[in-house]
Amino acid sequence: MLAILGASGHGKVLADIAELTGWSSIEFFDDAWPDNQHNGVWQIVGNTEDLLDNLESYKGVIVAIGNNKIRQQKLLQLHSAQANIVSLIHPSATVSKYTKIGLGSVVVAGAVINPDCIIGLGAIINTCSSVGHDCTLGDAVHICPGARIAGGTHISDRAWIGVGSSVRQLITIGEDAVIGAGAAVVQDVLPNITVVGVPARPKP
Repeated sequence: MLAILGASGHGKVLADIAELTGWSSIEFFDDAWPDNQHNGVWQIVGNTEDLLDNLESYKGVIVAIGNNKIRQQKLLQLHSAQANIVSLIHPSATVSKYTKIGLGSVVVAGAVINPDCIIGLGAIINTCSSVGHDCTLGDAVHICPGARIAGGTHISDRAWIGVGSSVRQLITIGEDAVIGAGAAVVQDVLPNITVVGVPARPKP
């Protein structure tokens, strides 16, 4: 049985991937329980503390929270409790056998990850995005749908790469940086700033 922490739209995507990859039984946990009882067709059975108290009942656990910082915090909490954290890769994704995917990460339908990439813990490689060869992605990074990351790029922990954006080869993006939707990144991005536009510049 798979436990998913975070009953959100993203959680539905993870549950769908889980079913496609052989998980026959899935239960959700969410801190809005018991007010929320279902996430689509799947049942919410408890909150974070309930999951921590019942980890032995689950063969795998994954966090489905879009907020990078909260997702990382929950993963660290589960890791400290010795949860069996798993990753999920959609059958239609193309992932090189020479790439390493960190625990708790998800690769969604249509995504492409090329050779010799290192993907950290709890990363989201979202729908139809691509990660070029020799890239390094830190922990809890989110590559949003349709984003394009060229080869040799380094993306630091918790960075958010927006929908439809593109990042030139050999770029470094700092921790907690945000790349706006549709932005074109052609130079390094400092930590903790938001860049937007073509070419991408710090948001006023």
